[in-house]
Amino acid sequence: MPEYKSLYRKWRPKTFADVCGQEHITKVLQNQVASGKVSHAYLFCGSRGTGKTTCAKILAKAVNCESPVNGNPCNKCDSCVGIEGGRIIDVIEMDAASNNGVDNIREMREEVAYTPGESMKKVYIIDEVHMLSAGAFNAFLKTLEEPPPHIIFILATTDIGKLPATILSRCQRHDFKRISPETIAKRLNFVCGEENMPIEPKAADLIARLSGGAMRDALSILEVCFADAGNEPITYEYVSKVTGYFSADKMIALCNCIKDGEAEPALRIFWEMYADSMDCGNFCVSLLEMLRNIQVAKIVQEPLKHIDLDKSEAEKIIKVSEGFDSAKLQKCNAAVGETIINLGRYTSNKRVATELMLAELCFANRNMEGM
Repeated sequence: MPEYKSLYRKWRPKTFADVCGQEHITKVLQNQVASGKVSHAYLFCGSRGTGKTTCAKILAKAVNCESPVNGNPCNKCDSCVGIEGGRIIDVIEMDAASNNGVDNIREMREEVAYTPGESMKKVYIIDEVHMLSAGAFNAFLKTLEEPPPHIIFILATTDIGKLPATILSRCQRHDFKRISPETIAKRLNFVCGEENMPIEPKAADLIARLSGGAMRDALSILEVCFADAGNEPITYEYVSKVTGYFSADKMIALCNCIKDGEAEPALRIFWEMYADSMDCGNFCVSLLEMLRNIQVAKIVQEPLKHIDLDKSEAEKIIKVSEGFDSAKLQKCNAAVGETIINLGRYTSNKRVATELMLAELCFANRNMEGM
């Protein structure tokens, strides 16, 4: 029986051209490989699931490829196939979260002196490099600054602020952006087509929005939907059920109740959602996100570009925003944010705390003195 591969592994890009949403980086890397002007040390930084490790592996293949194609690995030669399968010992992946001590770095420094066994370049990919200890960073500096000519370091981090300036100054830095929902949805539709799994465009759009700009997260959500859907098409309603996403229409109706100071219908909407096994913490986060969309609609000139909903839902939000007092909206944001903190730390009866918050929001929009 063949080994099962999760979708994000199965559909991980194999060339720079396949990487989605990071063209500002992949074009530079591809041109450097093609021209032979590859740096000795790279720093890939950005949020999770945006392609840092993927690009690191593609770069490792490209610099060792026997027949590169315009800076891309051919993915056919022994070197490319071996690196892709994890069989080439000259491409070393380290997790700094679990190998963060001075001894780990000293061991690596000793290995660096040896030439590659079966490749042109020995490549070290160090993930979550910000987790190295201060002593480990100091031990790494000299090697990072003047490595042997056969060594390439690729450092990846989700927290650039924790890296010492001495490390930053010795690397060629590339900042990975969050991938746009449109780009992610396009990729999801492609994957579903290749997997022969029908999906509604609206469902792909929802998964893309829920992924937070991370392609890996989007493919993980899609995989859960695959497993649960069986042979049935993946619909918007199904994705909402699987992910626990709250209906935008219900949340918009709730915001309308808050705006108009109508506590009873607001509570009835909450009770209906609570009866469907809704988590109070997730509910408050979703409400805060919706209030954020209302705030954006009141502030920016072209809100449709910045509200993370589909067009019809965004237009409803804009309509709601027109009747919201800005000062009261700010106080609503603060009250929901405080409730989220309290739910996570102290509150034993989360339902009651959430109900009291909703009543407070509604009463405050009747009378400014209520907050």
